[in-house]
Amino acid sequence: MYASKLYAPTLREVPAEAEIASHKLLLRAGFMRKAAAGVYTYLPLAWRTLRKIEAIIREEMDKSGGQEIAMPILQPSELWKETGRWAVFGEEMFKLRDRHNREFCLGPTHEEIITSLVRNELRSYKHLPVLLYQIQNKYRDEIRPRFGLMRGREFIMKDGYSFDKDEEALDITYQSMYDAYSRIFTRCGLTFRQVEADSGAIGGSNTHEFTALAESGESEIAVCSKCDYAANVERAELDVLHMEEEQDKTLEKVSTPQQKTIEEVTAFLQMPMQKMIKAVAFLNEKEELIVAFVRGDHAVNEVKLQNAVGAIALTMAPEAKLQEYGTVAGFLGPIHLHKDVIAVVDASVMEMQNACCGSNEVDAHYINVNPKRDFGKVLVKDIRLIQAGDPCPHCGAPVTLTRGIEVGQVFKLGTKYSASMKAVFLDENGKEKPFVMGCYGIGVSRTMAAAIEQSHDENGIIWPVAIAPYTVVIVPVNSKDTAQMEFSQKLYQELQDAHIDVLLDDRKERAGVKFKDADLIGYPVRITVGPKAVQENDIEIKFRKTGAVHHCKPEDYLAFVQKYIAQETDKA
Repeated sequence: MYASKLYAPTLREVPAEAEIASHKLLLRAGFMRKAAAGVYTYLPLAWRTLRKIEAIIREEMDKSGGQEIAMPILQPSELWKETGRWAVFGEEMFKLRDRHNREFCLGPTHEEIITSLVRNELRSYKHLPVLLYQIQNKYRDEIRPRFGLMRGREFIMKDGYSFDKDEEALDITYQSMYDAYSRIFTRCGLTFRQVEADSGAIGGSNTHEFTALAESGESEIAVCSKCDYAANVERAELDVLHMEEEQDKTLEKVSTPQQKTIEEVTAFLQMPMQKMIKAVAFLNEKEELIVAFVRGDHAVNEVKLQNAVGAIALTMAPEAKLQEYGTVAGFLGPIHLHKDVIAVVDASVMEMQNACCGSNEVDAHYINVNPKRDFGKVLVKDIRLIQAGDPCPHCGAPVTLTRGIEVGQVFKLGTKYSASMKAVFLDENGKEKPFVMGCYGIGVSRTMAAAIEQSHDENGIIWPVAIAPYTVVIVPVNSKDTAQMEFSQKLYQELQDAHIDVLLDDRKERAGVKFKDADLIGYPVRITVGPKAVQENDIEIKFRKTGAVHHCKPEDYLAFVQKYIAQETDKA
């Protein structure tokens, strides 16, 4: 490709809407353009990178026994109603009606479609296992699209689905996909961790996220400082924390005028925050009041809480709702709480002694609270959010917190969909059994963005060799110089013949402009053809990743470039 023909309009200024590096650089470097909030047009450079990511995915999926199909984006509501997800998936689902008033959605995911397909075709255990996958656009009506490709309304995703005869067979398929995903993200040049995660709206018994480590990531993960344990903070297991034993004191109600927050009550009563019991109130989809209680120095893990009470969604409870149940914001407590309130107490709270909590009366708190003695009917669960320094649930060493970008996830679905949709097969004894399913997703467009978040500098993108839109760019210092252009075209042809993706920057621009664009776009290898190349057979080669500059003779440069590409590919 010649740069004069390439549709890649670069920008010198950072667009005001862009907040993180990948968003800024994909716009500035001419990879994409915004069509609407959370919706983008991919230009040729982006499309080449996306296709390379997809090629890696296809190779590894096919190697693992996957078969590629293409399912419809437009999905009938009837299938979603079979699983009950039409009503509960939420406002992220794009819903529409056709001219006959039939309901459809734009596919946010494809569990229902694939289960419907297989239940009509597979009837015997002899045909199992089956692993089907696709790569296509997905649609979710994000309330606040942001960060470019990180959280959009339209995005490219690879989703795969497995069908096995039992849990043991699913374990084998799941591990196969886990290993394939590890190879995929390694080949894409990402630094990542496999972490335990919550299954969310997809459901299932077990799941792992593949998280590209980056400070700009929306996911927070807990990583053990000693063993290999890692988990999304929403999923991280926590042991019960025990405090030093004390002599129980008599429960007492004390006046705390206008002291509503944990910090205010702590200061007013001169008690440590570890002695405080914090209350956070929510409503579920049925408008039931759910109050979570954690230690004053802890935070509520809303995902754990949602799972604990079986809620589809949780929202913060307004003060008027608290008043309906005879309590008040700032003084909410588990003692003498209305019988219809669902009270969920973190397991570590139950180990507290002589603690402090709200009294459900304005300007008053209880002190000397002994939860085992004083609490009424409560649900005791692990609902606190893990913190840096908490002990690892596997080895006890302190955990650290880091941030990352979820680029893939694997799920054990079990029979969640096959049972509700009556997707069954005949086992060895001729008995009908539901398929045991797995689900495996990769954010293709998000993987492209994650690579940039991990690899960029003040000058632009630093692409991993495997997914760069072009591996090599040839920059003639003076495109008006016939000798330099002829020399450059010779190199260009040799690189093409060697099956190396190469771009020749033949534009009639100053060398400095072309160098800046090469760094901005992030080509891994830059070959500069100037007077020395023509007159002294001295070719300058610069590697974007390290900034190292090398000089080669015409007879040596190709082997040198090939060696570098091979080394970078082998590292991945």
